[in-house]
Parts: sequence; C-alpha cells; structure tokens
Amino acid sequence: MDLLSLLFGKKDNSAVIKALDEGAFLVDVRTPGEFASGSAEGAVNIPLRMIKDQLSEFKNKENIIVFCKSGTRSAIAKGTLERNGLAKIFNGGSLKNMIKLIEK
Repeated sequence: MDLLSLLFGKKDNSAVIKALDEGAFLVDVRTPGEFASGSAEGAVNIPLRMIKDQLSEFKNKENIIVFCKSGTRSAIAKGTLERNGLAKIFNGGSLKNMIKLIEK
C-alpha cells in the first residue's frame, strides 16, 4: 500500500475479494466479547492472543482472511501466521470493511 492510500484510507481490496470468492476461511481476531457483539457472516473467532496456540485451525486452508475492529490486530495476526509457515493470508482490515465486501 502506498503512502497516499495509508493517509487517505483507500485500500486495494481486490485480493481479499478474490479470496472471498474462493471461499476463504474468515477469522475475526477480536476478543470473544467483541465477537459476541457481532461479526462478519461465516467468521470464526480466534482472538489475536490465541493465534499461536490455534495454528492447527489454519492448516490446510486455501485462503485465510483475518480482520478485527480497525485492521491493526489483523495485521499482527497475518504476520504471525506467515512467520509460522502459512501462506495465502490476507488482512481484511476492519470488521466494517469485511461486512461491506461480503455484502457486495
């Protein structure tokens, strides 16, 4: 993402949309309390602090999209998963962004 996109919030969602179209595994990395207040359709809750302990949940998944409230925790989760040998991990950013993309 270039500097202007970072400054003005324009995000290229094309890879996330493609992953969604291919039936990606959706993971909400917010806390269980946040997840209980609502999430994206079809998402599972694996809180950021539990990612390393739950790596088996991610094995054999073709595409994985992680998201949270703002995109910060999902960026950390993406990095953690990649450092643990997983590929095709996408940061969906915020819950609001994911809901918008799913509803398209």
